[in-house]
Amino acid sequence: MHVQLSHPARTVEVKGPKKVKELLRELNLVVEAHLVIKGDDLVTEDEMLYDGDQIEIRPVISGGSPDFTPHVS
Repeated sequence: MHVQLSHPARTVEVKGPKKVKELLRELNLVVEAHLVIKGDDLVTEDEMLYDGDQIEIRPVISGGSPDFTPHVS
């Protein structure tokens, strides 16, 4: 399968079939810290991936606006 990674940007070919969580582990990525997209669909860690699939892996990024001030009542 063709795997596009964002950080750092690179492309790798990985032999399938394998589950999403197996792919992430093979690439030394933390399962809970990454989103996996197959085509246009977000997939779960137990979904099977196959040779010929186009996969994108993005890191999960969280945070808020630095200008946000919560209102306390």
